[in-house]
Amino acid sequence: MLQRRDEVAATKSVAATKSCSPPANPIPYAFMRLIGHLDHEADARRFGAYLFVKGITSQVEPESDGRWAVWVYSEDDLQRAHEEFARFGKDPTDPVYQEAFREAGALRPEADEPPTRTNYIDARLRLGISQHYQPGLISLSLIAGCIAVAVWSNVGSNDEVLSRLFVNSVKVAGDQVEWEEGLPDIRRGEVWRLFTPIFIHFGLMHLVFNLFWLNDLGSMIERRRGMATLAALVLVCAPLSNLAQYAASGPLAGGMSGVVYCLFGYVWLRGRFDPDSGLHSSRQTVIIMLAWFGLCLTGLLGPIGNAAHASGLTLGMAWGFLSSGRLRRRP
Repeated sequence: MLQRRDEVAATKSVAATKSCSPPANPIPYAFMRLIGHLDHEADARRFGAYLFVKGITSQVEPESDGRWAVWVYSEDDLQRAHEEFARFGKDPTDPVYQEAFREAGALRPEADEPPTRTNYIDARLRLGISQHYQPGLISLSLIAGCIAVAVWSNVGSNDEVLSRLFVNSVKVAGDQVEWEEGLPDIRRGEVWRLFTPIFIHFGLMHLVFNLFWLNDLGSMIERRRGMATLAALVLVCAPLSNLAQYAASGPLAGGMSGVVYCLFGYVWLRGRFDPDSGLHSSRQTVIIMLAWFGLCLTGLLGPIGNAAHASGLTLGMAWGFLSSGRLRRRP
């Protein structure tokens, strides 16, 4: 298949279509303050409920060593929370804490369902506050891969390197770009081409925005749902979004934002229908992501990987909804 370069390329590179993430979320993060650890989940749940009833916005969550961390959101509540924590440590069986647990359950919007976790204390589910999560192994590996490919390809301007990473290899001759249809390279065993386009980025801003959202959403999923969940989302979404974009516009495409939209869709729907998952997208984040999705569809931003965006978002939303267990719950 032959096409003129000016018909398929918007930059100096042969790469014409980039999956473009929205600008970095301008909403500041709310950094929580750790006030201590408790050894048992039951104690953590009671103490978290007690803080909730006392008007102290907090969160408790398990740590890797089996203990439970107690976090407080507001600096103004920090001293009082420390005092309450010390008092709780002296007598965690005091009936006042069990009473607070029952009262907190009655105050929950889902009062008809007994509390099974302490996420009802999590203010992010009510106020739309985001927490900054430290990147995990999968998130860091994806970020490192994007940076490495950006350096190797001179941020998407080295045609020879890009040809090795596209879904299909291409040949450039002057203003013409040639490739063979039918995914011949993949059929010959170069299966990595199903995944490598997500690491290609065309320009520094394209790279920065994608890595921001990858870190933000990927780290949340990895921290809350585990490495396996994030890895599965990426491994399924990457080939799906790359093949969708190939079907729509050919092999000259790349970018992480098909995966980014998958992660967003998963966090959005899973958090909405399963608050106990610990996942949450603020209203501002949802507006930004969907508005950018719509703006890209208009064509005003140039050649954008809308097929990758749409397939990633659809997959993520379906995955988030189905994994929430909503269909299994009694109406």
